[in-house]
Amino acid sequence: MRTRRLGPFEVSAIGFGCMNLSHGYGVPPDTDSGARMLHRVLECGYRLLDTATLYGRGANERLIGEALCQRRGEFILASKCGLSVVDGKRVLDVRPQSIKRSCEESLRRLKTEVIDLYYLHRYDRAVPIEDCVGALAELVTEGKIRAIGLSEVSAATLRRAHKVHRIAAVQSEYSLWTRNPEFGVLEACRELDIGFVAFSPLGRGFLAGAVPAATEFAPGDIRRFIPRFHPPYFDANRKLLVGLARLAQEAGCTMAQLSLAWLLAKAAHIVPIPGTAQLAHMQENARADEVRLDAAVMAQLEVLINPQTVQGPRYDTAQQADIDTEERPT
Repeated sequence: MRTRRLGPFEVSAIGFGCMNLSHGYGVPPDTDSGARMLHRVLECGYRLLDTATLYGRGANERLIGEALCQRRGEFILASKCGLSVVDGKRVLDVRPQSIKRSCEESLRRLKTEVIDLYYLHRYDRAVPIEDCVGALAELVTEGKIRAIGLSEVSAATLRRAHKVHRIAAVQSEYSLWTRNPEFGVLEACRELDIGFVAFSPLGRGFLAGAVPAATEFAPGDIRRFIPRFHPPYFDANRKLLVGLARLAQEAGCTMAQLSLAWLLAKAAHIVPIPGTAQLAHMQENARADEVRLDAAVMAQLEVLINPQTVQGPRYDTAQQADIDTEERPT
């Protein structure tokens, strides 16, 4: 796989989102299966692994630590702090003392002395971003993390944070059907020479073409609570896949590969991190780096799937309350 620069790191052009192995999409694979997948991920050329304290209540970090502690030098390790589950409820806590405590706990679970890229998972407006980044900067000075990232923040918040300490990367949802970064933060990253990591680059599986309506997802699947997978939005969105399938066939690739190739072609500072628990899908996604799109195909994709043609919000009201990213201008 080709490489791209992400802050001070050289990473694979496509990274691997590890969340699916422990969290978010129904019953996760068992530990042994997850460990085998992680080894295959490295063998397929992925060199950026992304996890978080939240995923599986620390289980995802433990899985990576147990499975890959002997291969730690083969990949760039990214994790996140600020979101956790306490007594069955998701808790947002980005106070400086909590950030430092979370980092220590992550280091133990990951069986490493340093986390390469450590993100603030969400921004709490009740705590100044300057205080959050200040705590992260102290972790850099202490040698516990190498670089600082922010997740789901606006351009304005990013600029404030960047004045306190260099931000290496911003991570936000970005795909053909979720364009929020285009409303501000993506350009701010380019101006400030900050990498951009696109999570859910396949629209939580939608852009791969094999996703049912929300009512058909397994219990525990986060897509059961995403409006776009519910009627009447889902039926309207599903019609977009006809055109996407046609363009993929013409390009000689799968819909998933086409969607990832679109992101790679958008800008050199973008690194998508698709996640999956399926070996075949992981291998398919890795080969998206081989797909080259010309201007005509890019234009057709832009017309087909964009904020005007996609129906429904990406989060419900409760989830949206934790998000700082720009919304589509009205």
